Formats: sequence, C-alpha cells, structure tokens
Amino acid sequence: MNQPKIAVIGLGYVGLPLARLFATKYPVIGFDINEARIKELKSGTDSTLEVEDDVLQGVLRDSPKMETGLYCSNQLSDIEDCNYYVVTVPTPVDSTNRPILTPLYKSSETVGKVLKKGDTVIYESTVYPGVTEHECVPVLERVSGLKFNEDFFVGYSPERINPGDKEHTVEKILKVTSGSTPEAGIKVDNLYKSVITAGTHLAPTIKVAEAAKVIENSQRDINIAFVNELAKIFNLMDIDTHDVLEAAGTKWNFLPFKPGLVGGHCIGVDPYYLAQRAQEFGYHPEIILAGRRMNDGMGKYVASEVVKLMLQKDIKIKGSNILVLGITFKENCPDVRNTKAVDVVKNLNSYGTNVTIYDPWASPSEVSHEYGLNSLKTLTDQNNFDAVVLTVAHKQFLDLDFESLMAENGILYDVKGILGQQRVDGRL
Repeated sequence: MNQPKIAVIGLGYVGLPLARLFATKYPVIGFDINEARIKELKSGTDSTLEVEDDVLQGVLRDSPKMETGLYCSNQLSDIEDCNYYVVTVPTPVDSTNRPILTPLYKSSETVGKVLKKGDTVIYESTVYPGVTEHECVPVLERVSGLKFNEDFFVGYSPERINPGDKEHTVEKILKVTSGSTPEAGIKVDNLYKSVITAGTHLAPTIKVAEAAKVIENSQRDINIAFVNELAKIFNLMDIDTHDVLEAAGTKWNFLPFKPGLVGGHCIGVDPYYLAQRAQEFGYHPEIILAGRRMNDGMGKYVASEVVKLMLQKDIKIKGSNILVLGITFKENCPDVRNTKAVDVVKNLNSYGTNVTIYDPWASPSEVSHEYGLNSLKTLTDQNNFDAVVLTVAHKQFLDLDFESLMAENGILYDVKGILGQQRVDGRL
C-alpha cells in the first residue's frame, strides 16, 4: 500500500487539530479556501486557539514535498498527489433550522477535481444518516468521472472535538470509523488508529457512524432541555435549582446536567439534522424538537428574568445600562458560532435597554460580522450598570469585582451558576 499522503479540507476548529495530529506521522496538506486563514497558519498562529503556536510551528513545513509535517495551502494543485482526503467543513442550519449542505457540496467538488483511482475520501462533518453516500458521493462521481467503490472509496469518521478543551484533545478521544466497503472500513480505521491513542471503534456501515454522531449531541441537548425546564419550574416555586441538582446528584446514576444556554456548532444544530431526516421518512420527532424549542427559548427567558428583577428594585427598564459578560458559545473559547448569548442581548435590547458586551475571548470584528453587535475585549471604567448578566463562565470573570461594576441598587444575574448564591440576585 502506498504511504498515506493526507489532504485535510477545512482548517477550522476540527480540521486544524486533526491535520496537526496526522502531520506528526504523515505528510499532510491542510487546504482551506480562506486565504487569510492560510496566511495566519503559515505564520505559525492559530486564532481559534485550538493548537498552541509552538505545537503548530513544530509541524509546519515550507513545501508540500515532505516526508512528514503540515503544509497549508489554498491552491488546488497542492493536493493533487494526496491519496486520502479528509473533509472537515461546517454543517450549519438556516434561519428556519433546515440543514445547509452547501459546504459539503463545495468541498466534494473540490476533492472531485483531484480524485484519482485508489483514493479514499473521509468525511468528518456532522450530518444525518445517508448524507455521505447519497449527497456527497454523487458529487465526487460527477466531478471526477470515477466510479464509487470501484475507482475510489469513502469513509466517515465523525469529529468529536470539544472546542476550548485542552484535556480531551483529538488524539485522546476514541474515534468512530467506517468505510463504504469492509476493506475500506479497515483502511480508514487503521489510518486513524495509527495516531489516535484513545483507540477506534469500527462501525459496520457509514450510516451507523453518521447516526451515532448525530444522536450523541441530540441526547445531550435533550438532557439539558430537561434541566432548563426544571429551572423554570423551580424558579416559580422559589427553589434553587442548583441546590436541587446537587441533592439529586448524590444518587449514583443521576446524570449531572446543569441548566444554561445551548448553542455552538454541534449541540444547538445536530438535532435539527436528525429531525429533518426523520420527517423525510414521515416521522415527526416530538422529544427531539421539544428539547430544541426549550433550549432555543432560554435566551428570551433569561432576559425576561433579568427585567423582572430590575422591576422589583424599581429600576427603570427603558434606557437602563446592562453589562453582558460573555458572547462566545462556551467558556474559555473564542468560538461565537450559533451562540445563544446573542439571544440574551437581543431580547434585552428589545426592552429598550443599553447593552454593553464584554468578552475577553471573542473577536469584536467576528461578533460584528456575524451578529451586527459591538463587543469589548477589555472592560471600560464604566461602573454604573443597572444589571450585570453573566452568560459565559470565562475564567477571567471569576476575578471581577461585581460590586464595583454595578449601580448602588443594580442586580447580578448568573446564568451559569458559578458565582455563589450569596452574591447574586438570580440564576438559572
């Protein structure tokens, strides 16, 4: 068998860590259509913070002709002689929560232009069962002129990257693998097994692997929706939800989920992929969509709770000044994709308030581009906020002097429940 030469298509939160890992053993071409991203990576810097600069610089190479290492490029000619193509592009939803497969179609066209006999294409993007074989493969066949499972083969190995997590890095997370034939499955599994220290699980079919990924995040979404509903119930009863969960958690088989805002590129999106496919088969998934409705509505709920607390202190709502701490989708991570903190901001704005967003992790230009909102990377000296709303549990926020930020009768609302009960006026 020829020595693997791997092209990783898409160098974002998933693609770059994977390319870096493969590059420790194989020659790897990291391909991305974003010229600015390629320039940044070639300089040895990763703005997503998923790969430390010294680690990235340790595998970078100046030429696509190398025995091991990573060469980053946006030139199609640089991936022509690869024999494995790993596609790691995003799979978002539109404004009506319908899956957007355009990035997969475009990347499949790109690969199809350079695909050769004997090559293997592996998809990592989260999809509903059937996308790889019924949506991506026809594009590969059409563009390349080659025949599926005769001239080229396909695999699917769902990404399990947890953005911002420096403990569960890609090599430490067990990898599900699959192939379009039993032999292709073994090839794909062996490729990943050679770099994934946590091991692999070879699924019997690509559809099984696709389904396994999409239900992982759907399960988590439903569990968080349950505790979000509990938070709403217990708030009406004047019972602290976190105290309840702590008490219930003393039982060995109680699942330790906490209420919160559910966004990001996976948990807030993947259930819609599964629901869409289920509806195409004539089944309406009640529990999955109920969970999504609950979690999608939490930004509005948080905003209304903040306003209620302000009214209880006779704070005039219209024209009030509110500080929102955090705009990323999770703590200690710069990723703002599908963040539900934005829902809190927009709903507070709908009451006529003046909202200031402070997030030391988020890029202000990216927040402005994605959501049309202004955010600060450093906090100003302003200290008369009528309300402070902690939406994201960044480590920097634990060191803030909240009393100095608020007006004399201001309120502090802790969405994440991390500040301690004695310091806050409300929390989920």
